[in-house]
Amino acid sequence: MFPENLIQATFEIGHTEYVAVKPKLIIGENATSAVNATILERKWGYKPGTNVLGLIIFCVAFGIILSRMGSDAEIMTGFFTVLNEVIMRIVIIVMWYSPIGIMSLIIEKILSITNLAFMAKQLGMYMATVITGLLIHSCITLPLIYYIFTRKNPLTFFKGMVQAWVTALGTASSAATLPITFKCLEENLGIDKRVTRFVLPVGATVNMDGTALYEAVAAIFIAQMNGIYLSAGQVITISLTATAASIGAASVPSAGLVTMLLVLTAVNLPTADISVIIAVDWFLYSA
Repeated sequence: MFPENLIQATFEIGHTEYVAVKPKLIIGENATSAVNATILERKWGYKPGTNVLGLIIFCVAFGIILSRMGSDAEIMTGFFTVLNEVIMRIVIIVMWYSPIGIMSLIIEKILSITNLAFMAKQLGMYMATVITGLLIHSCITLPLIYYIFTRKNPLTFFKGMVQAWVTALGTASSAATLPITFKCLEENLGIDKRVTRFVLPVGATVNMDGTALYEAVAAIFIAQMNGIYLSAGQVITISLTATAASIGAASVPSAGLVTMLLVLTAVNLPTADISVIIAVDWFLYSA
């Protein structure tokens, strides 16, 4: 989370490695085996890759400090604003050609699968897991939080938000749904405009719980698909990286696929298998 060298973090990942060394003091009955004995010594080393979590934490801290500096940071803020606009225009150009690329990726992946029925079964279980998690979060966790803090019936709130939900399902974009969400909260539920105008723009770009859940499950699915065992530390890393990446994800359709690269890279999972996720991404992202 806190890399020693920011430049090095873009090319190398720090990790613990065990090196066989000769013990300084050998005690044993068998002299031959004692001479050949070795012990494992734990050392800190680096391997090729990108320390995604460390870079995200640095960028979050950097952005917070810039926002607190006010007018003194206008030059730096303007630089990153223009840089973001340039990158977005490049992405728009790429998106015009993306249907051909996505079609080729999916076809190539299907042709490389030896057991298509088994892969379809795995993909179905992945979709069921994501949808189940989203249902638990939206139908149990969020209503419970709403009731605890407001002591009001969550169903009344949901009824007033139906139009925003339908729009979100059709557009798969929280940014596109934002005007309808304003209307539902202010007209149907009577929420103060001062609250909605502050909370909604922030929540539409930062509070992406579904994207975080979707990316974490996708990373674990890709690991299981390739027979890669994930330790408890790696699962925690996936959770933290997915949460941090979802905060920075754009509120546009399929933005989670871009930030998913960061999550997979954080634990050295194969990024090429994202092509399998693309086939069902439109449905899950809408959900």
